[in-house]
Amino acid sequence: MSAPKQLAGKRIAVLAADGFEKAELAAPVAALREAGADVVIVGLHAGRIRGMDVQQAAELVAVDLEMSQARAPDFDGLLIPGGYISPDLLRQSAQARDLVRHMDALGKPIAVLSQAPLLLASSGLVTNRTLTSWPGVRDDMVNAGAIWLNEEVVRDLNWLSSRSAEDVPALVRAMIPFFEGQSEAGATVRRAQSDPQRQEPSETPGQPLRWLATPSVGAMLSLALLGIGVVASNRVRRQKQAMPAEPEPPPAQ
Repeated sequence: MSAPKQLAGKRIAVLAADGFEKAELAAPVAALREAGADVVIVGLHAGRIRGMDVQQAAELVAVDLEMSQARAPDFDGLLIPGGYISPDLLRQSAQARDLVRHMDALGKPIAVLSQAPLLLASSGLVTNRTLTSWPGVRDDMVNAGAIWLNEEVVRDLNWLSSRSAEDVPALVRAMIPFFEGQSEAGATVRRAQSDPQRQEPSETPGQPLRWLATPSVGAMLSLALLGIGVVASNRVRRQKQAMPAEPEPPPAQ
């Protein structure tokens, strides 16, 4: 008889919006399900959300539960993938902020990746907490009162944070025992000061842009002609709207 899976009976919410980083959702979700967890994708709206592979569009993912229906007591943990767009959309949602605050108040484990700590900051939760994030939002975390560490994975009480998509394997290794409820035996040692900001930006986000095809002259001309056509069409429509209506002919005697 096989041993029970580590996260059997655990219900984990994955909070994401359009523009989530594909690798930061797909790999952790697969690992959670393999460990026996019931994974629920929570989105700002019903339907599907679009992932991103850095700056390129990736697959659509079905939303299991709308944000308006998500309740913190119904879940045993929360995972928030990063990305350049998703965390920014989530931090603007009062319902998302309320859900995160409630999960934290209940002491539920919360795992965040790359830019996802922006939601924690907008929820007013990062003061005096230790975490990591995508280096590009390091100053946002520090200015919000957090201690920021330049490490693959940081554990602080009921929070587990990871720096980037490149650190997902380390996050996955730490995530299963974290959601299982194991103690902080391997937690990050708290420090008095944050690690410094990087001196040079990472080349990883910009690398795909170097390989995008250069538009051909024909494509550029087609776009220009399309733009001219749209402008001309709008001008004609405005002119017609500005013209006085023709008087109706008198009724026949």
